[in-house]
Amino acid sequence: MEANARWVLVTAVAPVAWGTNYYVTHAYLPAGTPLYGAAIRALPAGLLLLALRRERPHGSWWWKAAVLGVLNMGGFFALVYAAAQLLPTSTASTIMATSPVAMMLIAWALVAERPGLRPLLGAAAGIGGVGLMLLTGAVAADVRGVLASVAAMLMSSLGYILTKRWGTGTDVLASTSWQLVAGGLLLLPLAVAVEGAPPALDGPAVLGFGYVTVVATALAFAAWFAGLRRLPAATVGLVGLLNPVTGVLLGTAVAGEALTLRQICGLVLVLAGILLGRPRRAVRRPAGPRSEAEDKQCSRAG
Repeated sequence: MEANARWVLVTAVAPVAWGTNYYVTHAYLPAGTPLYGAAIRALPAGLLLLALRRERPHGSWWWKAAVLGVLNMGGFFALVYAAAQLLPTSTASTIMATSPVAMMLIAWALVAERPGLRPLLGAAAGIGGVGLMLLTGAVAADVRGVLASVAAMLMSSLGYILTKRWGTGTDVLASTSWQLVAGGLLLLPLAVAVEGAPPALDGPAVLGFGYVTVVATALAFAAWFAGLRRLPAATVGLVGLLNPVTGVLLGTAVAGEALTLRQICGLVLVLAGILLGRPRRAVRRPAGPRSEAEDKQCSRAG
């Protein structure tokens, strides 16, 4: 298997885990405490990765970790939680599905990754597919929820590209742990001030947070940032569309929901968009005699 395909599969761990997170959060975790929910998700996951890597931030990473902790973890988690409370899942997921386009444009500006035609077509197909899967008719949209969802999408897209730009030469597990710890520490005092005492957790909630912490946060973000290191941002953004696909398939498998023809067409469109946006394998030119112009250039260089 070629290297790009392997890293696409590694990156796909993240959106698949995030897709299962919707079900676990809705079914097992306490509602009405978005700040505590985000803090409990981020801080233990960060400490777990920190225990595995045992490396502290150095130099500029002290402030970079704080910035990325807000963009990728703390602020993002809280906004997503709020959007989920104010909007139907279909609307929130469709807004978040526009993130590949945002990531492409931000990557163009910050890391000089100019989006090609194939990734743009893949993003269009993927967004259309998510719309087919999730938007089944006219739904009431709370303006506050729309703003929270758009802000979460833009915030995380910027944070992911900054992580790609700043992460060169830094261990992926270490930098991911710093972001999670920073995001959790920033959220914890806000949660105490705004939401008061921590929510009471029963057995299923403890198990639910365990899954969210280990799988949907620590493992997922480590895989996501590893993919960002090795793949174009456009490709990673398109792989992220597996998030709503997982949600739909999980609803079919666990909740017994029927998979309609419309949803099947949308799923096919999303997968086609992801495949279309995959980076092409570099074509190696066979070694052969150099042209006269190349010989002259080499002679001048010598």
